[in-house]
Amino acid sequence: MCGIIGYVGSRPAEEILLSGLRKLEYRGYDSAGLSLIGDGEIRSVRAVGNLDRLEAALAGDAAGATATATLARPATIGIGHTRWATHGRVSEANAHPHYDSANRVHVVVNGIVENYMALRERLVSEGASFSSETDAEVIAHLIASAYRDDLAGTVARVLTELDGYFAFVAMTLDEPDVLVGARRECPLVVGRGADESFIASAVPAFLAHTRSVQLVENGEIVVLRAGEVEIRDGAGETMLREIVEVDWDEETAEKGGYETFMLKEIHEQADAVAETISDRTARGDGVDLADPLCFDEALLDGVQRVVFVACGTAYHAGLMGRYAIEDWAGLPVEVDVASEYRYRNPIVGPGDLVVGISQSGETADTLGAMRVARERGARVIALTNVMGSQATRECDGVLYTRAGLEIGVAATKTFVAQLALVYLLALRLAALRGSLSAARIGELVAAMRQLPQLIDELLDGLDARVDAIAEWCWQADFFLYIGRHAGVPIALEGALKLKEISYVSTDAYAAGEMKHGPIAMLDERTPVVAVATSSPVLAKVINNIDEVRARGAKVIAITTAGDDTVAPHVEDTIAVPATEPMLEPLLAVIPLQLLAYRIAMRRALNPDQPRNLAKTVTVE
Repeated sequence: MCGIIGYVGSRPAEEILLSGLRKLEYRGYDSAGLSLIGDGEIRSVRAVGNLDRLEAALAGDAAGATATATLARPATIGIGHTRWATHGRVSEANAHPHYDSANRVHVVVNGIVENYMALRERLVSEGASFSSETDAEVIAHLIASAYRDDLAGTVARVLTELDGYFAFVAMTLDEPDVLVGARRECPLVVGRGADESFIASAVPAFLAHTRSVQLVENGEIVVLRAGEVEIRDGAGETMLREIVEVDWDEETAEKGGYETFMLKEIHEQADAVAETISDRTARGDGVDLADPLCFDEALLDGVQRVVFVACGTAYHAGLMGRYAIEDWAGLPVEVDVASEYRYRNPIVGPGDLVVGISQSGETADTLGAMRVARERGARVIALTNVMGSQATRECDGVLYTRAGLEIGVAATKTFVAQLALVYLLALRLAALRGSLSAARIGELVAAMRQLPQLIDELLDGLDARVDAIAEWCWQADFFLYIGRHAGVPIALEGALKLKEISYVSTDAYAAGEMKHGPIAMLDERTPVVAVATSSPVLAKVINNIDEVRARGAKVIAITTAGDDTVAPHVEDTIAVPATEPMLEPLLAVIPLQLLAYRIAMRRALNPDQPRNLAKTVTVE
């Protein structure tokens, strides 16, 4: 969630830190701040609200923001942070950076310190004076209390006292040319420049300055000076770490002419799917998931059951995986919300393949669920979009979605890439088990290879079509989404998108459940969105549509091009290109993404930064 950026070099740090924080806005935040060292002073500025407020505070003309000092010359070292509140209300005092009682140690922290109350009580008894309600402030006081002329060594000692999931960067007036970072579960990455060094929670924070990156592993400490970086393990041993060149450029992180990142990313979905499936379907007659760097197909041998663990949108991808794997591979499949799975006593072990789906690879609950499964002997694979993320280091194999950088908080292209990849996994399992003929697998692979082209065809003119539908329904205060069979995950995802970015009360149900409660919510003011693409149960979906229309509801149906059986039963239709029935749901979600988007825009809301949400959920 929160964003971290740190810089040490020879250039003015303030501008670099501010621009880095702007590149991290997509992670979600409610306050921001930065600290700079120069001329024997630390200047710290914090403000509630967006980064414009922080920038105004730095200029000295923002009411309610505070600064601890004014520097005579531009500082060349500093740290910055965007905060999404978890412990303590949204306030200037709770914004980061946090500092010790003597204002000599400053820290920025992502995640949660679980034992902060006990630490706080001890530190107060030792004379520390706390100025915030946060769990993060204890780190600054702990470092100050333990400091003995070596910030890196002090951080190593402090780490042994902290419980939880976090990443932080610290600096002190006593070593004004050094930043020290540490991570446990939450992400942290280093950028290497010429005579300057960067550290951040995500690469976009420093992408404008360098594409040379070093990954920080779980439990490691990183010491940064201008142009010099040392990474140490928990025992203090220096680690050799490859510098890699990322292939993102600044343009990737810009809107590319679209009005928002979300709209841009909706229109990038053909490329996202193409990247995900291209080399894996290159043979044309089958699927090849093997990757010498991250995935051994031997992990799929002898699988007796598949379990998906995920949260939010990724959970819906797991639900689609259940339909595909059961239908094509003939394997039993379970799908579990990761935050529940990790605290159950799940029956899992050898013979089970557990797939953790997380677009960021840093979702705390999904990581926890994966650990439970692995501890009990299951084979665990990560399905993620981010190379080097925590999930990729806590599993037996990794399948990357390759959707590219996604800035919008509400997942779009990462979701369709997840769907494409779970389809590929289902087909590979089917081939290994012999549950489908080679000819049938070839047909399905050919259909998958057509998906990018079909997405482009669908998007051509779709925005205007969806906007015309949004015109008559955007003011409704309740929507219901329904589907059956493989349409259920898409109904759930479409409803989630509307809730996320339009703040409209929305429910989603398997259509066969209508008579068991949800139908009581319907009246003539209710828009009902039905996923009614080709499926073995389409006739039953039409029956359910008739049920809701009998209560006065108006129905928008996502249908299959060339199928005229649904149109007479609904007010509006959006047709997706015809393909294999199991693949059509991937296409069907795209109009639902756009519907949520157009309703949000008509309500004058920012779909890129929905309230109360964050891109990467690194806390429980």
